[in-house]
Amino acid sequence: MTANRRSRNITEGVARAPNRSMYYAMGYKKSDFANPMIGIANGHSTITPCNSGLQPLADAAVEAVRAAGGNPQTFGTPTISDGMSMGTEGMKYSLISREVIGDCIETAVQGQWMDGVLVLGGCDKNMPGGMMGILRCNVPAIYVYGGTIKPGHWKGKDLTVVSIFEAVGEFSRGRMSQEDFEGIEQNAVPGTGSCGGMYTANTMSSSFEALGMSLLGSSTMANPDHEKLDSTQASARVLVQAVRNNLRPLDIVTRKSIENAVTLIMATGGSTNAVLHYLAIAHSAGIEWTIDDFERVRKRVPVICDLKPSGQYVATDLHRAGGIPQVMKILLDAGLMHGDCMTITGRTLAEELANVPSVPRADQHVIFPISKALYKEGHLAILKGNLSPEGAVAKITGLKSPVITGPARVFDDEQSAMTAIMDNKINAGDVLVLRYLGPKGAPGMPEMLAPTSAIIGAGLGESVALITDGRFSGGTWGMVVGHVAPEAAAGGLIGLVKEGDSITVDAHALLLQLNVADAEIAKRKAAWRAPAPRYTRGVLAKFAKLASSASKGAVTDGFED
Repeated sequence: MTANRRSRNITEGVARAPNRSMYYAMGYKKSDFANPMIGIANGHSTITPCNSGLQPLADAAVEAVRAAGGNPQTFGTPTISDGMSMGTEGMKYSLISREVIGDCIETAVQGQWMDGVLVLGGCDKNMPGGMMGILRCNVPAIYVYGGTIKPGHWKGKDLTVVSIFEAVGEFSRGRMSQEDFEGIEQNAVPGTGSCGGMYTANTMSSSFEALGMSLLGSSTMANPDHEKLDSTQASARVLVQAVRNNLRPLDIVTRKSIENAVTLIMATGGSTNAVLHYLAIAHSAGIEWTIDDFERVRKRVPVICDLKPSGQYVATDLHRAGGIPQVMKILLDAGLMHGDCMTITGRTLAEELANVPSVPRADQHVIFPISKALYKEGHLAILKGNLSPEGAVAKITGLKSPVITGPARVFDDEQSAMTAIMDNKINAGDVLVLRYLGPKGAPGMPEMLAPTSAIIGAGLGESVALITDGRFSGGTWGMVVGHVAPEAAAGGLIGLVKEGDSITVDAHALLLQLNVADAEIAKRKAAWRAPAPRYTRGVLAKFAKLASSASKGAVTDGFED
C-alpha cells in the first residue's frame, strides 16, 4: 500500500513530532501512521427525520474502516430540512446549505490531509453538496445515502410528505374533512429516512449509483432496515480498498458517467432539482456539461418507472421491484447507458450489472421494459423563449396537455401567491408568475412546494400554470416551470411581466414566451431598476453576491464564468 499523505507528512523527522502528538492524544499508536486516514463526513442531525437515523450508520462505517485497516476520522456536516423550512424564510437557506456542505467537506479533508472520505447524508442538499466536496478534493471517496423513509398510511392510502401540502389545498377548498386533514398531517411521515417518492433526495442518491460513486442497490433501502447498516459497512470496506488502489473520484466521474446519471434520472421521473445539481457537480469536476445536455438526453430516454410525485409508487416499492440496478440493466441493454464507465468498486458499470436480470419481474408494476415505457421521452424539458433565453426547467409527466396560454398573475414573493390561491382568487387558465425568488433575488432560490401543492389540492393542476425563477420541490408536479434564467433580480424578462400579460407555456414546442410587443418590452427594460439587496450580512448576502445563474448551477465558485 502506498504510504498515505498524512503518514508522509508526520514522519519526515523530528520537526513533525508535534503533529504525531496530536494523534497520540486521541489514542493512536505509532503503527497506526502506516494506515490511511479515512474521513467520515457525518450528516447526522436531530433536526429532521431525513438525518436523525444517520448516527448508527456513521458508527458502523467507523467500525468497518477500522476493521479494514484504516483510521476513521469523523467530522460533521450541517443540514437544512426542506420539508420543515418550506414556505418560510428558512427555505432560503436550503440551496445555500449545498454550498456549505461542499465547503465543509473540502475544508476538513484538505485541511487534515485525509486519504479518503466516506460521505453520509440524508436530506436533499446532502447529496449534491457532498458530491461537490468529494470532487473538489479528489481523494478516494464513496457516497452513502442514509436511506429512504417508509410510506405513511391513512385509511388505506400510502402517504408521503407531499400528501400534507396537497391536503392543505384540498382542505381550504372544502374538498377534505377535518378528520382526514389531521389524519394525513399526523401520519404522513412515520419515522426516519428521507422523503419517500422519487423526490430530490431519492433522485440524487439513485443517480449516484449510475454515476459510479455509490454501491449498487444502496439508494432505495429504507433507513430503519438492517440492510442499510450492512450496505454502509460494505461501502466503508470498498472505500479502504479504493484508497489502496488510488482510485479517485475523477477517475470515475466523467462526462459519460454524468450522462449515465442523467439518463437514470429521466428514466425514473426524477426531480427538477437534479438539473441544477448536476450542473454544479459537473462544474466541481471541471467537466463540460450544459443545460442543453439535459434536453439532448431527455429526447432519447423514456420514463420506465411509475413513481411519485406524478406516478403511484415510492422508493421502497422500487427497491422490492429490483431497485436502481434493475432500471440500469434495462437501460444498458437498450444502449442507453455507457457500460464501460468505472465505478468505485474498481469494476465497470457493465461488470457490476452482469448478474442483474435483463427483464423486470412480472409480479411488480413499478419498473417497465422499454417496450412498455410510460412515456417515450424523458420528463424534464428545457424550455426557452424570450422569458428564458438561458433556459428553464419543466416537469411534463402526469399532464394530459402541458400547453397553456393565459393571463399572467404576478407575485413578487411566495406568500402573496399562496394567499391568492387559498383565497380562491386563482382561476383555470391563469399563469402564475412568482419572481425575485432566484439565486440572487430571494436570495437562495427557495422551493415552491406550498403553492404548487395548493394548486393541485384545489383541483387546478391541469388548468393553471406556474412559472418562477425559484425552484420546485422534487415532490412537485403539475404545469410548472422553474429555474427561469436570467432571473428577475439580474434583469431577466420575468421581472418585467405585468398583471394580465399573455404568457405561453408549451412543453411540446419547448417554449416559454411573453406575448408582448418588442417595443413595449424595450420600454419596460429601460425603466427597470435592480432592487436593493435584501440582505447585507451573513451567508444569505454572500450567496446573493457570489451565486451564478441557475442555468450554470447556482454555484458560488464560478469565477471563471
